Formats: sequence, C-alpha cells, structure tokens
Amino acid sequence: MLTTILVIILLAIAAVLILAAIRPDHFRLQRSMTIEAAPEVIFDEIQDFRKWRNWSPWENIDPNLRRTYTGPDYGPGAVYEWDSDNNKAGQGRMEIQRTEPARSVVIELKFIKPIAAVNTAEFTLQPQGTGTVVTWAMYGPAPFVSRLFGLIFNMDKMVGGDFEKGLKSLKAVSEAPHGVVSELKTA
Repeated sequence: MLTTILVIILLAIAAVLILAAIRPDHFRLQRSMTIEAAPEVIFDEIQDFRKWRNWSPWENIDPNLRRTYTGPDYGPGAVYEWDSDNNKAGQGRMEIQRTEPARSVVIELKFIKPIAAVNTAEFTLQPQGTGTVVTWAMYGPAPFVSRLFGLIFNMDKMVGGDFEKGLKSLKAVSEAPHGVVSELKTA
C-alpha cells in the first residue's frame, strides 16, 4: 500500500515536470488599446521614463520607491533603475534600446529582485482614424522554473492586467488637455 502511494506521488511529480519541460521556452504577452491622441503625443509619454510616473501601473506600488535616471533624458540610452523594499516592486533596470519616432519604443527590461530575469518590452503605435492603437508587449526566454511556475499561475492574466491598467492611464494622460496631468495623478 505504501509503495503504491509513493509510486503515484512520483508519477504525479514526473508528470508535472514533463508538462513544464514541454512548454514553450519563450513567452510573449501583450495588450492593445486605442487612444484618441496623435502618435507623437503618446510616443513622448513612453520614451521619457520620468513621465512613466504619470501612467505606469507599477509606479504607485511603493511610495518609498527609489528611482535613478541616467543617460539621455529620453530615447535610446535612457536608463531608469528602481529599488524597493517591497517585493512586488522589487529592483530592476530599464534601458531604451531603440525608437522609431511616433511608431515604436523597444526597452531592455532587467528584473533583479525578487526574481532575476531579462526581457524585452515593446510599445508600437499605429495611427487609426483620429486615434492611435497602442500595443504594449513583453517577451523573452522562459526558463524551466518560469514554465513550472506557469503551470500554477497565469502570467498573461497577471501581467496583462497590469498592462491594461497602464494603457488606461496612458490613455487618460494622452487624451487630457495640456497641463491636466497632475490632476489625473491625484484623482
């Protein structure tokens, strides 16, 4: 009886490990939203990390978040580093790798803690009618531990939900009359 129970437990563990091993070794998640603003207005909000405080869903997680900006004020080479004692905010670094004015921003995203990872974040802006379709994507390698974690937690829903919040805030900021951003942040 005990041998049978142990065999069942070992088979269950083996099945979980096999399921994790056969999952894709890369991931991509994204969300899109139409914003009634010119691509240039939205691009300006994305390519300047200092402006992320107006719309990023992660900026208000920790009121004591320590921020450092280096390199140029915006565009390729601009760097934003953050550090927090709050594990949800953690520690990390973003660097703009390349931009195509009013069309795209590609960012190297390094998470240092609580879990180390290097991914790419990409924003694309596509004019449509009087507005712009903004797509926020993140992609990168999915090591075995991430694939195992993915069997339990739906990363697309977790991070995708944050992307949706961020896009809604970016929409509010981008569609607001000039000078109303500070009122939006405190609302």
